Amino acid sequence: MLDQESFQALPPAKSTRRLNVLPENPESNADEQVVGKGRFPSWLHRRLPKGSELPQTGQVLAKKRLHTVCEEAKCPNLLECWSHKTATFLIMGKECTRNCGFCDIDFSQAPKALEADEPLRVAESVKELGLRHVVITMVARDDLPDGGSHHLVQVMQEVRRLNPSVTLEVLTSDFNGQTHAWQTVLEAKPQIFNHNIETVRDLTPRVRHKATYERTLSLLRYVATHRHVGMKVKSGLMIGLGETEEQVYQTLKDLKEAGCDIVTIGQYLQPNRQKLRVKAFIPPEQFKKYETFGYDIGLSYLYCGPFVRSSYNARLVIEQANQDPFIINSH
Repeated sequence: MLDQESFQALPPAKSTRRLNVLPENPESNADEQVVGKGRFPSWLHRRLPKGSELPQTGQVLAKKRLHTVCEEAKCPNLLECWSHKTATFLIMGKECTRNCGFCDIDFSQAPKALEADEPLRVAESVKELGLRHVVITMVARDDLPDGGSHHLVQVMQEVRRLNPSVTLEVLTSDFNGQTHAWQTVLEAKPQIFNHNIETVRDLTPRVRHKATYERTLSLLRYVATHRHVGMKVKSGLMIGLGETEEQVYQTLKDLKEAGCDIVTIGQYLQPNRQKLRVKAFIPPEQFKKYETFGYDIGLSYLYCGPFVRSSYNARLVIEQANQDPFIINSH
């Protein structure tokens, strides 16, 4: 969220503009907050980042004709991450074959064909930006026989060819439940294999399109069982969609049982009026409660907070989650 000075500097909105419907601000002194009662609570406001790297990041990505989940999913951390010369690459186009209730990425039943030079363009961008930890995510490509698994591996291989010291994190789809696709990505040996469960079991049919809670657990369990030495298994969920505290606890238990090492939890924010509404603003102390519970049941690492997203501060997360300095390169 913008601070007060930046907010006032923006041009006035057109009278026809309609704001997303938000839940009541839970703060007792909400009338004193930046935009007043009924909008965002204070913990969802942040100052604009400073630094000269932000335009450079955008220029590199534009020059290489690359997409990022930062832009396509309207991530609230974009300015902060780009100011640090980091971005999460979104490969295989910007049209997804799934139309999830929370996600703002474009939906298409027939996305554009894969681009053969995309692996090289991603690798060159990694080199120009000087990244040490690279996060590669993808749109769901149910139109492809392998779900796009081979193309993802090609991107990973090209990134490593031009940047041999980087660590790699992949955030994948469920590949429509195809075990051979899971194995294809595993054999490329990413340092982190991430697949998000997104929400609690009862809300999954409404929040996700085609993906299921059980399939996600099956994928994570398979990855945890067949992983190479040193690899971490990661998943994440959003809260504020109407879930109960007990449902979040159960989800954390399920992720632990499936073999997850790292779990991220963040506040869901409605990207546009056509997507699911935010049912509640979750205060920071509740995130801390979930974090404590996760550690109590034996999860190795949790990253929880209102602005946390699956790939937010990914390099710092992997450094803290992995105790082996020979596997993790510090920046």
